[in-house]
Formats: sequence, C-alpha cells, structure tokens
Amino acid sequence: MSSKTTKILITVLVILIIAFGGIMAYKITKDKKNNQTEETSANKEDNVLTAGVEEKKVKIFNGNDRPIAVMIDNHNQAWPQAGLNKAYLVYEAIVEGGETRLMALFKGVTVDKIGPVRSSRHYFLDYAMENDAIYAHFGWSPQAQSDITKYSIDNINGITESESTFWRVKDKAAPHNAVTSTEALLKAAKSKRYKTTSDKKSVLNYTTDEVNLEDGQGATSVTIPHSTLQTVKYEYDEQNQVYKRYARKKAQTDWDTGNSITTKNIIITFCDNYTLPDSEDKGRQGLKNTGTFDGYYITNGKAIKIKCIKEARNTQTKYQDLQGNEIKVNDGNTWINICPKDAKVVIDGPSTTESTANNNM
Repeated sequence: MSSKTTKILITVLVILIIAFGGIMAYKITKDKKNNQTEETSANKEDNVLTAGVEEKKVKIFNGNDRPIAVMIDNHNQAWPQAGLNKAYLVYEAIVEGGETRLMALFKGVTVDKIGPVRSSRHYFLDYAMENDAIYAHFGWSPQAQSDITKYSIDNINGITESESTFWRVKDKAAPHNAVTSTEALLKAAKSKRYKTTSDKKSVLNYTTDEVNLEDGQGATSVTIPHSTLQTVKYEYDEQNQVYKRYARKKAQTDWDTGNSITTKNIIITFCDNYTLPDSEDKGRQGLKNTGTFDGYYITNGKAIKIKCIKEARNTQTKYQDLQGNEIKVNDGNTWINICPKDAKVVIDGPSTTESTANNNM
C-alpha cells in the first residue's frame, strides 16, 4: 500500500472518530437536559403539592428566650394577682400556715405587671432549675437562701434590688404589694451577666394536635384541697375549652383586667409535705418530691391517671401515662398543683364522679 493511500485511510478514520464523538456528545447533552427537565417538573409538582402547607409549631413554648420564674403571693390579701394568664406554666405548692404559694414562669412575652411578688421557699427552686429559669423573689427562707448559693441559681432578690426592678403599689397593703415586670427583670438579669437565652427543652411534651383524652374520665369540675385552708377548684368552660380557677370559693381574676384566671391544662402531683425543724419556729415546710408519684393530667373536660417522676432536685420531671409513655400536652398554659398524698381530690364530669387520694389510685 502506497503512503498516499495510507494517509487517505488515516484521514477518513480520523473524520469518522470525530463524527462519532460529536454524535455521542450530542446524545449525552440531550439526555442530561431531559433529566434536568424531568427533575424540574418533579420539583414543581412537589412544590404544588406542598404549597400552602405550613409546618405547625408549638406556640406556648418556642424561641430561645430563657424562662423567668417569679414567686407569687397567694394569701387572700394578695388577691387578685397580676400576670398569671400570661405565664406558660404555674406551680402551686404548700407553704407554712396551710397557705400555698405560686411560681409563675414566663417565656418570650412582655408582661408589664407581675405580682404581688413574695419570698422564696427552697423546694420551688427544684422547678426553677428543671426549667432553666432565672428566679425572681422578694426575700427568702433560710433554706432557700442556702440552696440558691449551693446550686448557683441565677436569682433576682427584691430586697437587694432597686425600686426600678421591684416597686410597691398603693392599692394593696405591704407585704402584699410588691410588683415587677419582665422588662425590669431582664434588665436586672443582664446587669448581673446572667444568660438570657436557653436551648433547654420544655419539661412538658407539647403537641399541636389537639389532645382529647378519649379514654379518660369526665373532668368538668376538679377540686384540689392543698390544706384545710386552701382548696382550689377548676370549672371547665366548654365554649373556650379552658378551666376557670377558683380558690376558697372565690373566682380568681386578673388584678388589672378583671378577666378570669384560666388554664388549658391541669396537672396534679401527689407528694407529701412536712414541717421543718426551724430555729425561727415559723412552721416552714419541706416537700418530698424526689421519686415516683401518682397524679392526673386534665384537659378538655377529661382526666387520666399519670405518674410523675423526678429523679433529683435539678432534673426535669417526667410525666407518663400508666403504660410508661410520656404524655402529650395541649399547646396552652398549664397549672401544676402539688398536693399531699391523702388529699381528697374530687374529679367530676358527665356520668362520673371520683373522689380519690393517692393510695386509692
């Protein structure tokens, strides 16, 4: 074969290779474009299917604002109180003399008037700690003072603060007239270099799906005797799906608005209190709240029996049904009533009335 013929063959071969390569490149590009078009169409279809569907978020407990816990006076001379309807969580427990005291927790809300503010009792610190809350109070018992130091609790004490943080009003008599606000407490917290944000999860397992306790007993009226002096009653308002609160047979209302004090959820925990050996002989109380205790969860006119488990003073309480599952709690405010094991709690509802103490559960 002559060199001329060889060159012609090589040239033809090169041309064929280039042509084949061009065809393959065109095919690959076309397939890629088709795939991209299909993916774009699929994405558009997904967007159409999810358009207008917004993820539900819990309203009562969201954001990273650190909770603020405020001790609230519950003597009848302190009624009515301010700010309770804006608290996402309120604890009620016994103090000396058969009285109870409240601890209201606020998160991500502005409240211009909270009070009357009263002094600390050491077992309320357990619930401030489990909520990672800044703790506000006006004075303290010796046990509370000691434990605040022991557990390094970020606290704001009205006795040592200026009148811009806590102030006394004229329409109530001392000691039932000290008030504060979330703005004032946050300002004081920042001046003390306390952290004002928190990523700690909620103690309660809130859900945006309505919890109706279908297997629960009727609970349109709930009576809780904390002591011979302080009996609390909750009456269900079916129209608004909340419970109205009464104490010592008096409707509880807001100090400024006159609105009823209401709650979406009620939790009852049965655990005993006892009188402390106290050199001041004031009958101050202790609370046996570490361990597993019987209780109730009540919402939307129904009640179920639960277990309340607190493994240590500074750990979060677990609220479980009798099968050991964490209870789901309606997205709304909650009152936690801590009462003695032998308290004769009465839960009344359509075709059901139950009077119970802890040992009958």
